Amino acid sequence: MATPARTARQKISTTISPSTHEHLEQMIETGEARNLAEAIDLVVQRLQVYENRERLARDTAAYFANMTDEEAAEEQKLEAAISQSANGINFDE
Repeated sequence: MATPARTARQKISTTISPSTHEHLEQMIETGEARNLAEAIDLVVQRLQVYENRERLARDTAAYFANMTDEEAAEEQKLEAAISQSANGINFDE
């Protein structure tokens, strides 16, 4: 997964653990990234996706946990309607 064309990039200088360096170098060796900067960008992008999924899961759980009885009943009606509609779909076609 290559990063988009070069844009204004920030220069950083830092130290990392040997295992982190090994992981980034392995990404380059396998062709997953072209260089160290791209490998770091890719790792950060993956972390952001993971964090967004975690936030969505927490927010969804909170939404359902804080529902009123009326909202829960409406949600169950919608669930039943969608389930019934899906029964008529042939996913093999």
